[in-house]
Amino acid sequence: MATASPERVRAVVAPVVSSAGLDLEDLTMTSAGRRRLLRISVDRDGGVSLDDVAHVSQRVSQVLDETDVMGGDAYVLEVGSPGVDRPLTEQRHWRRASGRLVQAVLADGSTVTGRVAAVEADEVVLDAPGSDRRLRIADVRRARVQVEFGGPGVVPDSADAEDAGTVAPEGQV
Repeated sequence: MATASPERVRAVVAPVVSSAGLDLEDLTMTSAGRRRLLRISVDRDGGVSLDDVAHVSQRVSQVLDETDVMGGDAYVLEVGSPGVDRPLTEQRHWRRASGRLVQAVLADGSTVTGRVAAVEADEVVLDAPGSDRRLRIADVRRARVQVEFGGPGVVPDSADAEDAGTVAPEGQV
């Protein structure tokens, strides 16, 4: 029996994920006692639903069981979507982060924080304080979406604060 390798598993799994209309974002294999843990991360424009994850999980499991790519060893399969902390490394990642606040470290060591305003073939435009910044994706050393509580650009008004149980100090209305 062949020994499972991430490259061999990826070669079997990628067409299954693609046929479901999803992108294979990540695939990792780790040992978990006598079993292996196979984690697969999938995504697409507009995000993935639980039904999408269940469907692709079932198909991937079926294909893995029909082949010897896992080497006959017991394994646990986890299929999910990337979290908000996924690095923005591909043009599609930037496109999916449109409207979100991101922080990017550039090749020259500088840092830019701004909202993704536009994404082109090899560039991204960030609405940064002071002015828009056009960045070549290849010049970005690392970038991540910044977590914003309440969602992008949401500032609670007084009615929202009152609904959330916030009480104005005595004497203020």
